[in-house]
Amino acid sequence: MLKCFESAANRKGNIDMPTQRISADLEMHYVVDDYTDPWRDAETILMLHGSSESGAVWFGWVPHLARHFRVVRPDMRGFGGSTPMPRDYRWALDDVVDDFASLMRELRIERFHLVGAKIAGTIARRFAARFPERVRTLTLVGTPPPRRDHKPGVLPAWLEQIEREGVESWARATMSGRLGSEFPGAGFEWWAKLMGRTPLSTALGFVSTIPGWDIADDLPRIACPTLVITTEGSALGSVDEVKTWQQRIPRSTLLALPGDSFHVAATDPDRCAEATLKFISSVTKGSAS
Repeated sequence: MLKCFESAANRKGNIDMPTQRISADLEMHYVVDDYTDPWRDAETILMLHGSSESGAVWFGWVPHLARHFRVVRPDMRGFGGSTPMPRDYRWALDDVVDDFASLMRELRIERFHLVGAKIAGTIARRFAARFPERVRTLTLVGTPPPRRDHKPGVLPAWLEQIEREGVESWARATMSGRLGSEFPGAGFEWWAKLMGRTPLSTALGFVSTIPGWDIADDLPRIACPTLVITTEGSALGSVDEVKTWQQRIPRSTLLALPGDSFHVAATDPDRCAEATLKFISSVTKGSAS
C-alpha cells in the first residue's frame, strides 16, 4: 500500500484510493489528492471528518488545497470505506488518534498540517496535544467545546431514533442545526443520504460514547499555530463561548463567518478552505524567513 501511495505522489495529478491495515480490527480507507508541481516536495495536510461522514465530505476543499499541498483524506474507523465497528466497540479517543497517527507513519509522513471538522476537531485537538512534534498547524472548523454536554434526554432520544428508524432519519431530523437556514434543499438531501450510509452498529456506538470525551486539559498543550473557524450563529456556542476555549490554545486565532450553521466546513467550504490556505501559508512563510 505504501508503494501505491508513493507512485501516486510521484505521478502527481492523480488520486490514489488505497486502504491501509492499521490494526487487527481496522482496515482504513483513505484518498490522496496531489496536484502540486511534480518537481516540488510538497507538504501534507491531513483532513479529518466528523460523525457519520467520510473523507468524501472535503470535496469543496480539495480544489483549493491540493494544488499547493498533498492532501490525505482518511475515513475514520467505522465510517465510509473503513471497517465498520460493532455496536459494543469501546470508542476511546486515544485509539482513534492512534489510528490516524499510524496511517501517517505508514505513509512515511512525519510532519503535517492537521484539519478537523465537527467532532474531528476534538480528535485533532487531542492529536496535536499528544504529538506536538508531528503537527505543523492545526485548523478547527465548526468544532464543539472541549466537552459537549447535550441537554437531558437528547442523547437517549437520538439513540432510540437511530435504532428504530436508521441513521438517515436521525441525520435528517438534526440537519437544520448542522447546515443552518440558508443551505439548499438538494444539498440537505445529499448530506442526509451520505450520513445515512453509516453502518448502524458504528453510529449507535459512536453517538453513545463521544459526549464523554473531554479534552479541556489538552488545550494549553497545543503548541502549533491554530486557526479556529466558527459561524456567528453556531448552535455549538456563541462567538464569545467559542472564544473562551479558543483562547486557552496558546498560539490560536478565531475566525467567525456570517451564518447559522455549525458545520461550516460543509456550508462554506470555499471561504473556509481559502482562510485555511492563507493561514497555513503565512505560518510556513514565517518559519522559512
